[in-house]
Amino acid sequence: MNTLINYPLPTWIAWAFLSVIFIPAVMLAFLAKGTFGPSNRAFAIVLAFFALYFAYVATASYAGLFDQVFLPPLVLLYCTFPLATFLFTVVIHLKAYRRFLLNVRLESLVGVHLFRLIGVFFLILAFHEALPKFFAIIAGLGDMITAITSVWVTQAIRQQKSYARALTLSWNIFGSLDIIFTAVTAILLTKLSIDNGTMGVDTLARFPFCFIPAFAPPTILFLHFSVFKKLNLPRPAKTTH
Repeated sequence: MNTLINYPLPTWIAWAFLSVIFIPAVMLAFLAKGTFGPSNRAFAIVLAFFALYFAYVATASYAGLFDQVFLPPLVLLYCTFPLATFLFTVVIHLKAYRRFLLNVRLESLVGVHLFRLIGVFFLILAFHEALPKFFAIIAGLGDMITAITSVWVTQAIRQQKSYARALTLSWNIFGSLDIIFTAVTAILLTKLSIDNGTMGVDTLARFPFCFIPAFAPPTILFLHFSVFKKLNLPRPAKTTH
């Protein structure tokens, strides 16, 4: 059974992580609220969905479902893959999602990635020798760069700079590749850990850090997918008088 104190890490790290990990879900709920309007139930629906999902992840973790080192990691099988399947096979076909894409402001869709500053926890875990350092640098700095540069991209879009679309596309490709590369590297490290006994990413299967693989890859990729979709929407025709 996973707990906050069953592995050699300062307990404050786990509590600090728990204090911020729900921020992305709240930001996504506000993004929905800002798109559909304050009178719509989108805020409550998005927040309730992620609250239930996080509760499921926590319950699965405490039940020991992620304890065994397995390939692919069990947290992916029980959480990440199902969430990705739901987002990319169900949500994208909903009328509400199509309405969301039409109405959401591109700068808002980019700006929400500021929550990826949470990637600093990769570096904190590596400092305490709970993750391989090169993996943490790739994952942590990639997330933080994407988060920080989202502010610049958002400003360019808002100010209607001539290079805004190209900048947004480049930023979106970088952010997508970062999360894909991180996920693939984590799986490869798990295989090496099983085969050779080298240090893997087992900490990311423990509570509360299991929320990272369970939530981040599918949600972030879905947001990047939505940016690509938004960029490719037909532009409204200019009216003449």
